[in-house]
Amino acid sequence: MFTRTESFKEFLRFYPVVSIIVFIHIVLYLFTILPVFPSGWLFENFAGVNLYIVEGELWRLITPIFLHSGFPHMLFNSFSLVLFGPGLERLLGKRKFITLYLATGILANIATLILKPLTYSHVGSSGAIFGLFGIYLAMRMFRKDMLSRENSQVIITIAVIGLIMTFIQPNINVTAHLFGLISGFLLGGFSLGRGRAMIGSFKSVTHKASSQRPSISPKMIILGGIVLLAILGLFTR
Repeated sequence: MFTRTESFKEFLRFYPVVSIIVFIHIVLYLFTILPVFPSGWLFENFAGVNLYIVEGELWRLITPIFLHSGFPHMLFNSFSLVLFGPGLERLLGKRKFITLYLATGILANIATLILKPLTYSHVGSSGAIFGLFGIYLAMRMFRKDMLSRENSQVIITIAVIGLIMTFIQPNINVTAHLFGLISGFLLGGFSLGRGRAMIGSFKSVTHKASSQRPSISPKMIILGGIVLLAILGLFTR
């Protein structure tokens, strides 16, 4: 699932949504370095600036998902999308995939708006990328038939590494990463037709936590981790 063996033409044909998003990443990056627009024009008008969003420039909740602050930033996020996006595009379908990708990115930016100062500005698709990790975790929890054991181990390992790097690396929008992951998990669970199972799992965790000798299951660990990440996100404001 996470190993790309297709030719370039096959990749474009099999995964058009991922291909278009990566193409937008590259084009917008080129616009920031080539003398096509005045210096900084794209960032001035489309970066996620909380103050401007509050003043009514709501498109800034969407446009930062496609903008990046430099070549390494753009390359890393595009590579992550090429690595983890195709599997979901194939499993979910084009419409559901792009809907969830944008929704998790927007929700990550809304969390940034709420929890960060008005002067805070940001760009990058990291919130949406972490949203993909959240969707995979929802699959791992509620639809194990959609992921092999090996792929489940890979995605959990990558998600954990990504979270560790979130808190280690400087100049990271921790809020977007955490709430992108959380929104991906929640929206992914409902989109997979497991909304009732998700609510039941939360109730089960709450019930077991109140007993004297709770048994710890993988579902409890994942749900507990999601709650912990939400709390951490609130304290990173």
